[in-house]
Amino acid sequence: MRSKSFDGMACSIAEVMAAVGDRWGLLIMRDVLLGLTRYDDLRRSTGATNATLSDRLKSLEEAGLIEKRLYQARPPRHDYVPTLRGQDLALLLQAMVQIGDTWRRRSGQDAPLRIEQATSGRPVQLVLADAETGMPTGATPLRVAPGPGADEAMQWRLAMGAETRAMRVAPEGQAGGDLL
Repeated sequence: MRSKSFDGMACSIAEVMAAVGDRWGLLIMRDVLLGLTRYDDLRRSTGATNATLSDRLKSLEEAGLIEKRLYQARPPRHDYVPTLRGQDLALLLQAMVQIGDTWRRRSGQDAPLRIEQATSGRPVQLVLADAETGMPTGATPLRVAPGPGADEAMQWRLAMGAETRAMRVAPEGQAGGDLL
C-alpha cells in the first residue's frame, strides 16, 4: 500500500524518501549499489515477492534512481543499474551502515559489511565537516537553522522543537548542541 505523496513539502528528507519509496526500495538500492543488477539476484538477496520487487524496481526507475538496460533479447532480460542520482544514495546507505554497526556492537554482534578505502584497505566512516573549509567538526556542538528553501512548515517545525532541542543531552563523548 502506497502512502500519501510528499509533493509540495519543502524537505530534503521527504524528497529522498519519496524517491526511495519504502524499506524494499532501500534494500534494492543497497543491492544495486553493491553490484547486484539482475532481477533473480535482487529477489534472492532481498527476499521480496515478485510483485513487490517488480513494483519497487518500476518505482525506482520512475524516480530516476535506477536505469533498466536490456542485456538479452530472447527472452528479454534486463540489468538494473544505478543512475548518478541513485549513486548519491550511497552516502545515506553508508550512514545507515554506521548506525546499524553501532547498534550491533552494543548487542555484542559484529558488523556484516566493511566500507574501506580501495587503495589502502583501511575502513572509512562518515564524519561531519565544515561546509566551507572541509575540516572535520569533531565533537563540535551542532544546531539546525532554516535553509534558504525553508517554507512555513519547516520554520514551524524548527520553532516548535527549539525548546526540546535546547534541553537535549548529548550522547556520551560528544559536545552538547541542539541537534547531536
